[in-house]
Amino acid sequence: MKVLITGATGLIGKAIVKKCHEQNITVHYLTTSKEKIEQQDNYKGFYWNPTANKIDVACLDGVESIINLAGATIANRWTASYKNVIVNSRLNTLQLIKETLQNNKHGVKHVISASAIGVYPDSLTNYYDEETSMVSTSFLGEVVEQWEAMTDTFKELDVLVSKVRIGLVLDGEEGALPQIVKPVKFNAGAPFGSGNQWQSWIHINDLAGIFVYVLTQEIDGVINGVAPNPVTNTELTKTVACVLDKKLILPNIPKGFMKLVLGEMHILLFESQRVSSKKIEEAGFQFEYVHLKPALQNLLT
Repeated sequence: MKVLITGATGLIGKAIVKKCHEQNITVHYLTTSKEKIEQQDNYKGFYWNPTANKIDVACLDGVESIINLAGATIANRWTASYKNVIVNSRLNTLQLIKETLQNNKHGVKHVISASAIGVYPDSLTNYYDEETSMVSTSFLGEVVEQWEAMTDTFKELDVLVSKVRIGLVLDGEEGALPQIVKPVKFNAGAPFGSGNQWQSWIHINDLAGIFVYVLTQEIDGVINGVAPNPVTNTELTKTVACVLDKKLILPNIPKGFMKLVLGEMHILLFESQRVSSKKIEEAGFQFEYVHLKPALQNLLT
């Protein structure tokens, strides 16, 4: 099997490439940086520039499936101009891939795109599965709605379409976890707001595993990329402190303070989405990290 991956050199992309190689799946990848292009038997890079509508069509040679992870980080301050970057970086890349498939001979049968659980409304009580039709009115909800709508247009090309809604990805080196760990290490960690907001987390290896499972088992539609046991923000903070053998002595961090510091982006810390992983489990996927503490022990010790 041969798969084309966009965003292959990012946090999630690197983990997916590793899983693909473990299962003897050859990877082609698209990169906007010519310095990142490698040519190995099972890992070949191709240049693209979505803003200039440029793509090396050779990337499609022998490819049966596409995993799309392209999109600007949401972890920069949400100015009006950067909000446009977040949206356009997701829509333009998908549009270019679609046009490339429409205009060239190819063997692609399956398109899998990243999405996000930010589509679900903020709630302390709801338990969201893939059948949920409610959409968050937040900026993230708008982004995901447009992102998934663009992904769904690939059905016009008679290909299988899958969307993996990613939760809080836990990795020891990159992403959110090192930022959570930093203050805790200095006994300065504390939950945000009430601390009751749900965090639907997933270990990076399990998330990569879900993408490859969706690929090999040809699972279509929406799939939640979260572990089976979400935790509250308080439990997350306490478990990080426990694994690092540190104390939590400070009061909870007020929402108003974080809004001053981060602007609109502060909702990333305060929104609550308790999300179900039942669909992928019922499809036969087995999680390596079902509970938070063993996941953190693996990543932090």
